[in-house]
Amino acid sequence: MEAEIDRILIRDHDIARRVAAMADEIAAAYPSDAGELTLVPILSGSIIFVADLMRRLPRRMRLAMVSISTYPGRSTRPTEARTTLELSTDLEGRDVLIVDDILDTGGTLARVRGMVHQRGARSVRAAVLLRKPGKAPPGVDAEFVGFDIADEFVVGYGLDYDDLYRNYPHIGVLRPEMMR
Repeated sequence: MEAEIDRILIRDHDIARRVAAMADEIAAAYPSDAGELTLVPILSGSIIFVADLMRRLPRRMRLAMVSISTYPGRSTRPTEARTTLELSTDLEGRDVLIVDDILDTGGTLARVRGMVHQRGARSVRAAVLLRKPGKAPPGVDAEFVGFDIADEFVVGYGLDYDDLYRNYPHIGVLRPEMMR
């Protein structure tokens, strides 16, 4: 797999350090007496990020999963966000943290925020591992951000190309010949 990567943008040890720091930021943002926190990971890209993040959050929490597709198959350009697994959990009166792998065009995060608000959440915040600054439209932002990156198609640590490379431990850019 290493030979298929053009360059590494963020190494695994830097990801681990930043995820730990994000967990501290998130824990500080929710008072310890606030009760449970409901995490809403956006599958499948956030699966590794949410697993590492939730192990570091020192509070009771629930999971309510949703799946949104914006990069189907071999696409390296986002398409309109399409829901492939609906939120079915009751979120009425809960504090919700949406967890996503990347904030790119903002379509996915905007869609999931709308779903969560519609289900009556008390508060809604978002944590993203990666953000492409300036690409998301105004009004679509995340309260907790791991790293800002350039507008490049990246894989690893849960992010994929054609459902491959999710298990690559770093965040990297594929060699162009691998994206055909």
